[in-house]
Amino acid sequence: MQVVVLKLDVHCERTKQKAMSTVCCLSGVNSVEVKDGKLTVTGEIDAYMIVKKLKKICHTEFISVGPVKESEKKKPDDPKKPDDPKKPEKKPPDVIYHYVPPCPPYYHNFNGCYNEDPNACVTS
Repeated sequence: MQVVVLKLDVHCERTKQKAMSTVCCLSGVNSVEVKDGKLTVTGEIDAYMIVKKLKKICHTEFISVGPVKESEKKKPDDPKKPDDPKKPEKKPPDVIYHYVPPCPPYYHNFNGCYNEDPNACVTS
C-alpha cells in the first residue's frame, strides 16, 4: 500500500469531481481525498498512471509518493479474532478481458462460366 499526494490546478467544482471520478475508476485505489487543491490517493496503485490520466483533465504535479504510515493503516480492535467458519475467504475479483474477434475475410466465389441450366444445349 502506498500514498500518492498530487497538486491539482482545479478552478471549479466540476473539474474537481471529474478528477476524483477518474482516479476512483483506476484499479487498486482504496481511498481518495481532495483538500486545498491536493489530491491524496491510497492503495495498491501506480502513481505514473494516475498522473497520466489526470493530465488530460487538469495540470497535475507530484508532491509525494510513499508507503502508508502506521497511523493511517486500519488497526484491528481485537488481536487475532478466530475466523467464522461460515464466512468464505475473500478472493480477488477475476480480471475480465474484453475481446472483439476479427471480422472473417470475405470470399467471393467466382466460377469462370455460370449457366442457369447446366443441361442447356450449346451451339456455336
